[in-house]
Amino acid sequence: MTRRLRVLSLSTLYPNDHTPNFGVFVERQMQAVMRRGDVELVLVNPIGLPPFPLSLHPRYAPLRAVAAREERGGVSVLRPRFRLLPGIGGRFNAAAVTRAVLPLAHRLHAEAPFDLVDAQFFHPDGVAAVRIGAALGLPVSIKARGADIHHWGKAPGTAAQVLDAGLKAQGLLAVAGGIADDMAALGIPRGKITIHRTGLDRSVFRPHDQAEARAALGLHQDRPLLACVGALIPRKGQVFAIEALAELPQAELLLAGSGPDEAMLRARAAALGLTDRVHFLGAVPHGELPRELSAADVFVLPTASEGLANAWVEALACGTPVVTTPIPGALELLTDPAWGRTAERSGPAFAKAIREVLANPPARADVLRGAEPFSWEANAAALVDYWQRLAGR
Repeated sequence: MTRRLRVLSLSTLYPNDHTPNFGVFVERQMQAVMRRGDVELVLVNPIGLPPFPLSLHPRYAPLRAVAAREERGGVSVLRPRFRLLPGIGGRFNAAAVTRAVLPLAHRLHAEAPFDLVDAQFFHPDGVAAVRIGAALGLPVSIKARGADIHHWGKAPGTAAQVLDAGLKAQGLLAVAGGIADDMAALGIPRGKITIHRTGLDRSVFRPHDQAEARAALGLHQDRPLLACVGALIPRKGQVFAIEALAELPQAELLLAGSGPDEAMLRARAAALGLTDRVHFLGAVPHGELPRELSAADVFVLPTASEGLANAWVEALACGTPVVTTPIPGALELLTDPAWGRTAERSGPAFAKAIREVLANPPARADVLRGAEPFSWEANAAALVDYWQRLAGR
């Protein structure tokens, strides 16, 4: 009987009981991998904590209580702690993750050898994975998802680390062709990169009756409704969605997510006289998002950078067309007018694109076709096949 492939995977973004939406797409992928039965996976989710007394701050204190080891949805998750230096420590994070994970990796590898080391993000995960793989004598795979290349791949303190990891890893993945091109622009060989697209939970992300969804949310039935899902951070650009709303009389906007931009966004909505038309929902559980997406006429995401955003695919799976920025992943996905369109990152440009969709709304069945190629089963199958080849199996 052939031994199952044994993989050590690093992901600094992974859900826990305190942050259940944090990296949920990585969790869904790994759960799909485990359902196949042909991979023995150990998921290492390093938790960054600042030194005392910053570790007592409300942002970090709950993480101290997160389980160091658990079986979560069929995946074995280990959570060593590493020293985090908020605001200034990006360049030091990969070394800190390596120090936290390497003793654990040595012990686990001695107990039952791994076939490869996998990293679900380029920084700090991928940089640490290359160092751990070298120590264990194992091939390394790194996945690029967007901001890990667009930000860390260019930031002065980390750009050299990202390039070095890309050159040393035996295999590389990118969620979209545009991300692979951006990696090549940094000096990483383009021919070394395999495209690996996101997945979709079709049992969760499916259309709901729009009228029922709006009623459940306490919203007007006869007003145009926009929805935006994502952390409230500058990169996601919710402020441009609010500014677009100012040019769309009677329209309302749902903002699902939490983050440091919330106070600024509330102030901007108030300054534009939109307080009653912008609904801050907070961090919505992932499984409840189909209701918000199905209630909306248009999904908007004025993002500065993405790979191929899960939120775009999830909106299409709920029958909601997308308006987002003309970044490579969006241009690769939105190839049919029924699936949406792109607009420059400004309130007026987004307002124009949204008006075009509202004036000629596509049939829901046509929108749904945009999500047809995506499933976590297909995602897992492609990933395991790639891992097998990288490990020489």
